[in-house]
Amino acid sequence: MHVVVMGCGRVGSAIARRLEAVGHSVAVIDQDPEAFRRLGPEFAGRQITGLGFDRQTLLDAGIDTAGAFAAVSSGDNSNIISARVARETFGVEHVVARIYDSKRAEVYERMGIPSVATVPWTVSRLLRELLSVKVSEIWREPTGKVLLMRVTVTDTWVGRPLTELEAASGSRVAWLVRFGEAQLPAATTVLQTGDHLVVATTDEFAGRVHECVEQGPTGGKH
Repeated sequence: MHVVVMGCGRVGSAIARRLEAVGHSVAVIDQDPEAFRRLGPEFAGRQITGLGFDRQTLLDAGIDTAGAFAAVSSGDNSNIISARVARETFGVEHVVARIYDSKRAEVYERMGIPSVATVPWTVSRLLRELLSVKVSEIWREPTGKVLLMRVTVTDTWVGRPLTELEAASGSRVAWLVRFGEAQLPAATTVLQTGDHLVVATTDEFAGRVHECVEQGPTGGKH
């Protein structure tokens, strides 16, 4: 997949190098050509000097063939404008924006653009969002038997009761994040587009969680 990264600071350069290391083609955009030094001499991707929301700059970076776009510059406004252009003008499927103001991030979540607040997020979590990894382990207790997994609700589960997902996967939902806000689920909670779950499970059922989320409910939609 081709990925365009806007912003070549510490986060942007780390994402770009990591993506290239796992086999993706990468183009990095930054206003300051000196910033590309952070990529190192072994980086083989494109380095484009310009504004991340400028149409020609994006085209030079290959946005028209990109499967993912990350806006991770130091400016909230630049990031969200660039993310919206990538999504709305060029139809990029996986778009994520780094937002310093967590309150504003909630607004952009409602617009369908995952917005990563700076403090609680890491490069690894940004990569999961970009590459659309639906299930990933985020914590394991000392004995190694019980673990927490982050689950992105897939389209086939939208409109289904959360309890149905629990029963099918053999897991228990500890909390969910909806519109950028964490909340405890209720027995009547119905899954929505954009929901992220944190589920508790064991090694015995971890594979079942992956299979359940990716394949969807066995009974089809209601």
